[in-house]
Amino acid sequence: MAYFDSALVLLVLLLWSPITSGDPQANLLQAGCSLYNSTNASVFAATLNRTFADLRSNISSAAAAGSAAAHFVTAAGVSSQPVYALFQCRGYLSMADCLACFSVAEDRIRRCGAANGARVVYDGCFLRYESAPFSDQGTLPGNANFCGSRNATTSAGPAGFASAGLALVKDLRDATPMAPEFFTAAEREGVFGIAQCVETLSEAVCRQCLETAVNNVVLCLPSADGRAVDAGCFMRYSNQPFFPANQTMDLSPFLNSGRSSKRRVIIWGVAGGVCGLLLLVGLVALLWIRRSRYQQGPRKGDILGATELQGPINFHYEDLKKATNNFSEDSNKLGEGGFGDVYKGTLKNGITVAVKRLAIAQVSRARADFQSEVKIISNVHHRNLIRLLGCSSKGQDFLLVYEYMANSSLDKFIFGDKRGSLNWKQRFSIIVGMARGLSYLHQEFHFCIIHRDIKCSNILLDDDFQPRIADFGLARLLPEDRSHLSTRFAGTLGYTAPEYAIQGQLSEKVDTYSFGVVVLEMISGRKNNDIKLEPLTQYLLEWAWKLYERDRLMELVDESLDPSEFSPEEVKRIVKIALLCTQSAAAERPTMSEVVVMLLSQSDATPQPTRPTFIDAASSVEGNVVSFTTGSFSTSHATVSVSQFSAR
Repeated sequence: MAYFDSALVLLVLLLWSPITSGDPQANLLQAGCSLYNSTNASVFAATLNRTFADLRSNISSAAAAGSAAAHFVTAAGVSSQPVYALFQCRGYLSMADCLACFSVAEDRIRRCGAANGARVVYDGCFLRYESAPFSDQGTLPGNANFCGSRNATTSAGPAGFASAGLALVKDLRDATPMAPEFFTAAEREGVFGIAQCVETLSEAVCRQCLETAVNNVVLCLPSADGRAVDAGCFMRYSNQPFFPANQTMDLSPFLNSGRSSKRRVIIWGVAGGVCGLLLLVGLVALLWIRRSRYQQGPRKGDILGATELQGPINFHYEDLKKATNNFSEDSNKLGEGGFGDVYKGTLKNGITVAVKRLAIAQVSRARADFQSEVKIISNVHHRNLIRLLGCSSKGQDFLLVYEYMANSSLDKFIFGDKRGSLNWKQRFSIIVGMARGLSYLHQEFHFCIIHRDIKCSNILLDDDFQPRIADFGLARLLPEDRSHLSTRFAGTLGYTAPEYAIQGQLSEKVDTYSFGVVVLEMISGRKNNDIKLEPLTQYLLEWAWKLYERDRLMELVDESLDPSEFSPEEVKRIVKIALLCTQSAAAERPTMSEVVVMLLSQSDATPQPTRPTFIDAASSVEGNVVSFTTGSFSTSHATVSVSQFSAR
């Protein structure tokens, strides 16, 4: 999730380097500018120049003197309603490196021109200014995580690294609000981590911010490095040291103490390569900036008072038509589904894309909603979600342009012509990636997006066989009250949660249920609706539950998997998680963020699942009516018309 709303320009650079003297860690994580301009650009520029000069002077003076004195600066502006600025370095940077980081941040934030609010975040520091006070802000919509592309390679393996990393970031979360200057740094079992809050926060707000940070950063594990960024806090872990060894702290006094330490506003000077704790908070009163807008009124949850979602790239229809060889059914068609057909295309610049040609019946109504819905989808950025690059609409044609995945979809590797080519490690990695992607859609993006149709054919695989969830956001977004009943069913029989299929009740837990079914398919190598399961004719979920009851889960495992690649305990633990995801009552299913934690934890302290709802194989199927048998689901019996299901 972007730190600013997604209308702000976001840039992610993951350039890792060891920490050395003279390294300001100026790796840009986020940058954003308000879409509102000041009304008097020349006066604004002059005032901003004075502000940055004051901040630079404070840092330079402290660096030259090696001073540990506090620097909390306020300066009277020419207006009673000022603009505020704040700059802070990470607690392990030297004064010289802090000044260098400020120089980079100042140069980057000036690109926002006359915008009345902006923020840049680096590994080593952040800089922000606004036209209203913000020094008490902790966690805000738009909090983000940034994950490395490779898993940690340690003697403990990815699972061991993930377990150690999870324990460390939780301790950092608990210790930091009690520590001086709200900063902690520690190393444990080869995992290096820091946590920091803005010193102007209260202890309670710092704690709340870091709670959100932990929820974000654990989604990166077992990646070798990860960050969590929020308005008032920052957290980072890595399998490589990124802060000096003498900055490592003993967290136990802060974890064992129930008292609340008084916060000291101190800048630790550094000489001779000894790095101290550093905080520079500039709170500078400037002149009033009236808010002028580029677009219509602010949206709920806006940050900096001026953000809106960026729109997708608008492709020319004729260019996409040419790229797909006139939507050739023979040479370019990749697949089809309820939302429309997908074609392979090659753009003028040589980039290969996938073009989805939407099948929309009510064109006039769809045109009014198309741009707004696509605008939301195009702002979704996560390594486990397929990227929407742009769109086009002409006449009755509505086209979506996605990044192209050469390895196609997961179903081909589980049931199709490539069956048996994925080993256990790859399957587990795909399971975790799917969970992370869904967690982002449900809890981390600006809006809660419910996919509604998670299945193997909607999971694409990149060149490294990492999963990319496709077709998200094409169904309705979840309304804010979350109490509605869906009037349009969008799903696939066998993957769909009973409360949604039978009663139309929609929540994030609908995706949790489907995820559980897909996990069972990946472990067994069988389709969920394959009723030819010996010794009785039954569906996959029913079969898995009976094996679980009889403690014979290893009979579920795909015969193409090498038994030496996994342990029975690991398989049983993951099947148990899948069964928890398919519990009959939505409230009994875990959230997807909880699923991520359970998957990465080596502990088997998960709740015991109860009998899920599944299709009764003994029931007759007549015409378009399918009978459901329930476990603990409140409705004892119901029928669903097959015509309501739209497979994609």
